[in-house]
Amino acid sequence: MFGPRAVGKSTWLKAHFAQARRFDLLHNETYFSLSRDPIAFRSAVLAEPPKRWIVVDEVQRIPGLLNEVHALIEEHGYYFALSGSSARKLKRGQANLLAGRASTRNLFALTQREYGDIAIDDVLRWGCLPAVMTDESAKLDILEAYAGTYLREEIKEEALTRNVDAFARFLGIAALANAQVTNLSAIARDAGVARATVGIYFEILVDTLLGRFLPAWTARARIKEVAHPKFYFFDTGVQRAVAGRLRDTLGDEERGQLLETYVFHELQAHTAYASLGGEWSYWRTSDGVEVDFIWQRGPKRVAIEVKASRRWRPAFDRGLVALEDAKLAPSRRVGVYLGTEAIRRSFGVVLPIAQFLQHLKNGEIL
Repeated sequence: MFGPRAVGKSTWLKAHFAQARRFDLLHNETYFSLSRDPIAFRSAVLAEPPKRWIVVDEVQRIPGLLNEVHALIEEHGYYFALSGSSARKLKRGQANLLAGRASTRNLFALTQREYGDIAIDDVLRWGCLPAVMTDESAKLDILEAYAGTYLREEIKEEALTRNVDAFARFLGIAALANAQVTNLSAIARDAGVARATVGIYFEILVDTLLGRFLPAWTARARIKEVAHPKFYFFDTGVQRAVAGRLRDTLGDEERGQLLETYVFHELQAHTAYASLGGEWSYWRTSDGVEVDFIWQRGPKRVAIEVKASRRWRPAFDRGLVALEDAKLAPSRRVGVYLGTEAIRRSFGVVLPIAQFLQHLKNGEIL
């Protein structure tokens, strides 16, 4: 199970594997003991009854344990539940990824179906981390500590980059560029590092699950399309914390990119939890006509446009209508906005955000 820090992986594992033998590699005593002597892990597991579940939390901290896990599965039939908040050390260290012997699942920050009815501006401003959702008085402190913890434990202690100060500058600039077409050269200039370094830094963000790229639609069409990806942080509260905006009220421009980020979070979680598969992209022409999200699985294609406005203006139709000219032929086109009424348009339907999420939950969007 992969997921960003603080989304509830450990809580989920404790709830679902309450009787399992547990190894938490965030605990220094466990981490240092097994780092020095990985064979001790095998001995500890073999002391348990056969066929028992074994939980290893934050397994990426000691990639070599995966060799032991592999052997214990093959030779003794133990069952393992492994969690991680970073794939970077596993990939870079050529760790045993248990191909064919493990299923991979992703855990996200909370979704609307889990936290219920909360004012949308509160969700956009503070995000959906479980600790933030459940502790009103501490949410500012929790989020402000998140960036520091990420830099200290995920970047510095794991030695993912030598220049932590440069990475910290990049991180703040990347947060301000959230949900925009990624311009590596501009970010490199603002951060004072080489363009190639910015590319490596973005790889770190992706590998440590702090965010992901949304690629541009690349099918050949009659209209010239933009090919650069966008980058989205995994949570609006974390993005605002990294950007240094937590104490600011929401402005219209910020609300727009935050609503996109939040909707993308809900869409990713839904496709993962419902095992829908498919691929996400966005579509944009060279003259700026855009659709925020396109989901495709085989011949099925759904286009979604998000607007942080309480009134759906005719100009908002432009991208969804233009998909016909581009011959993308989506099977469904949906607008999402902050108003209160569903609206019929020539391309399909426009839904208030709450109604959109309900339709998504019911399987009526994808």
